[in-house]
Amino acid sequence: MLQDLLKAADSADVVDALPLIAGTWGGEGPALERTGPYLRRLVSRAPTATPADIAKALHHSHRFADQVASLAPAARADILQAASHTATAHRDRLARLLALELGKPLKDSRTEIDRVASTFAVCAAEARRIDGENLPVAGWDTGIGNTALTYRAPAGVALAITPFNAPANLLAHKLGASFAAGNTTLVKAPPQAPAISTAIVALLLESGMPDQAVQLLHGGGDIGAALCAAQEVSVISFTGSATTGAAVARAAGAKRLALELGGNAATLVCDDADIETAAVLCARNGYSNSGQSCISVQRVYVHRSRFDTFLDAFTAAVDALVVGDPLHEDTDIGSMVDEDAAERVVRWSEEAAALGATVVRGGTRDGATAAPTIIAAPPAHASVVVHEVFGALVAVIPYDDFDTVLDACNASRYGLQAGLFTHDVRRILTAWRRLQVGALIVNGSSNYRLDHVPFGGVKDSGFGREAPRWLIDDYTVVKTLMLRGLSVWGELRELPKETS
Repeated sequence: MLQDLLKAADSADVVDALPLIAGTWGGEGPALERTGPYLRRLVSRAPTATPADIAKALHHSHRFADQVASLAPAARADILQAASHTATAHRDRLARLLALELGKPLKDSRTEIDRVASTFAVCAAEARRIDGENLPVAGWDTGIGNTALTYRAPAGVALAITPFNAPANLLAHKLGASFAAGNTTLVKAPPQAPAISTAIVALLLESGMPDQAVQLLHGGGDIGAALCAAQEVSVISFTGSATTGAAVARAAGAKRLALELGGNAATLVCDDADIETAAVLCARNGYSNSGQSCISVQRVYVHRSRFDTFLDAFTAAVDALVVGDPLHEDTDIGSMVDEDAAERVVRWSEEAAALGATVVRGGTRDGATAAPTIIAAPPAHASVVVHEVFGALVAVIPYDDFDTVLDACNASRYGLQAGLFTHDVRRILTAWRRLQVGALIVNGSSNYRLDHVPFGGVKDSGFGREAPRWLIDDYTVVKTLMLRGLSVWGELRELPKETS
């Protein structure tokens, strides 16, 4: 299957992304067609899951959960390590598929596939680390004479619902960590990226993952809702919008959830910052993937004494970015996911201008390609400040007082990551303590992530942490063994007195 997908992408044919159900590629549901946002032609299609497909996938997952759990951690780790090598071997062709399907520039697409390879390698390492504890029960009187042990057992059937903006790497996180934990996994691919999602699943199977360990279904929110509600599912990992995340939680009911939701990331540039470095990093990270990242630089608060200098440097850095065909090697900014998303950038720019802000650059689009947009000094109630734009737009806002700007950052309903440019350790520690975010990036923008470091937010940005080690905690359950009357700790309450 993997070679079929890559060959079709190489020859510019329509890529048929088939579901995988009960070990068989294929489906009879109505075709879900994906138009490439830059090419404006059909690039992939996938059969939408039918109720019968859903029932069959759920049954198969539940039936084989015990078998998958019986694979030794070393066996799972070897498969995941092989998948890392396979991803590297097919790096350029997988990147091309990403660029075709989503309009993501080749340089960014290659970076994503590099991260896929890295993520699988980290998952392999974490599979080898899964352990338990010998609990210190004899530390309390009630535990004397007993031994208690724990280990982390697979949860059973996991459901992974992935987004369109980083569909390959986020699927690697969810599916890789779930398999490392010993689960069987249902994957609901994003309708905007069926082909690359199918390719990642096929890559794992080619690397040795047993087909009992994964089912792949295509479709929209109704398919995801049906899977969330299924009693066979034990744990759900979802990445997407806050609105959809709330719907996932409602549909799931009493299930374990890991939700990585939206963001409206702020980056602070203090008066002691290296302005040129800050401007270049904010420009590069504010428009990578056309701003379609939950930690993309959206709000940049700059101390008023450095505001004009930063805005000039930032504008020059944005002007140097190349907008164009995502299949060209020098392109920095391709298209957004669709024309509706690009129109949101235009609409919010017009609103900000009407509220007194200055549209320094952009505010226009060509189809799904939004020009990189800079909004200077929008008011606090403008949509570009309040809501998640998830697009090629950055608002640059002056501030006067550090404590006050921390409050402005926290006014957002989101709290995923923030950036801070300063050399003052007191500001760093104050911001780390006070900012309501999952992570603070110092002397970098909000849009920075290492795949082996915990990632997640607070408030409407969700809960749980999405990195293999921490996802495995969500994908496993602690099981306790109590040995009564058997102790490795010693059983005496006091030593007998010596007699002379």
